[in-house]
Amino acid sequence: MNQNALKSIFTRDFCDTLLPPHTSDRFFEALYGDVSEGAYDIRLECLSVKPETVELGFHLIQRPGKCLVCSLTHGLPKVFARHPLIDIKGMVQKIKDVGVPVKDWRLGHTNEKNNTLHVIPFYLDMATP
Repeated sequence: MNQNALKSIFTRDFCDTLLPPHTSDRFFEALYGDVSEGAYDIRLECLSVKPETVELGFHLIQRPGKCLVCSLTHGLPKVFARHPLIDIKGMVQKIKDVGVPVKDWRLGHTNEKNNTLHVIPFYLDMATP
């Protein structure tokens, strides 16, 4: 699939269908039993598109009055990989369902962009035709 076709798929709206904005509250309700305990909102963003790899990112955005730096975000890639509310396998299936030839996926290490934003890279490797 060419780069322009991939870019036209990975829009803000499509990313929001993969990880709806309300997922953050559901995640913290499941994790802590209380939404107010969550230190960040989780937002899926498209970071780069190449014919061989699409890089998405789970943006962890600090909530007002909370401390993102104090949160344990470095262990999250392992949690996200298997958590049913994040549902990466379901995301990958939805991506395949719209015609994107995903061969494999992987999560990178949490990157601290600044005190209010951490990003977990989500790589989609494309199958070659």
